Amino acid sequence: MSTLDEKISQLQEIIDSAKHIVFFTGAGVSTDSGIPDFRSQDGLYHLKYKYPPEEIVSHHFFVQNPEEFWEFYKDKMLNLDAEPNLTHKFMAECEKAGKSLGVVTQNIDGLHQKAGSEKVYELHGSVLRNYCTRCGQFYSAEYIKNSSGIPVCEKDGASIKPDVVLYEEGLSDPVIRGAIAAIRSADVLIVLGTSLVVYPAAGLINYFSGKHLVLINRDVTPYDSNADLLIQASFSDVFPKLHV
Repeated sequence: MSTLDEKISQLQEIIDSAKHIVFFTGAGVSTDSGIPDFRSQDGLYHLKYKYPPEEIVSHHFFVQNPEEFWEFYKDKMLNLDAEPNLTHKFMAECEKAGKSLGVVTQNIDGLHQKAGSEKVYELHGSVLRNYCTRCGQFYSAEYIKNSSGIPVCEKDGASIKPDVVLYEEGLSDPVIRGAIAAIRSADVLIVLGTSLVVYPAAGLINYFSGKHLVLINRDVTPYDSNADLLIQASFSDVFPKLHV
């Protein structure tokens, strides 16, 4: 069995020889930035609330229980002081060097863009964008964070909704199309920090037909046996040893 250092060397060789890398990222990428993930032992879905957190971030709950939705959302989903970590920065450097076609992400924290990535396909939207449900007026995440109770539009008093894909809502067609096109064009797909159990997002990696599928995650995923290279380790043990 290969040691971690041997696997990191293998990954470096794959990156060196790659022409078009696409990174596919989940919540685990942002835990080193202090943002909790969802399904690990310390994740959001294990928190004790009046309602299960998975129900709170659903469309019907947003409509029927706006007070409880916004209380949880402001408390747990808006991590506006978080900074990109080394993993985010490595992906941005790959794009700047012309190695990467971009990032397909399930994350809603905006840290890829903050790190310098320009081609980011946000499958589940972003907490940084919020819109009035009636007139479409834009509101920043800071406005939401600093609002009291249920945020409402200053123009018409209608409710505001974060540009985040809640459970029971569909993904954006243009984003999906862009993500699929990038994955199909890649010769290397590096999947990291995702449990690969949330669909339709997880199913997008089935569009990859390139040379190397790399999976980096602490925990097992349903796609582990499909990987050409599987690294089960913390990103802080992997990415400091890589270079573009």
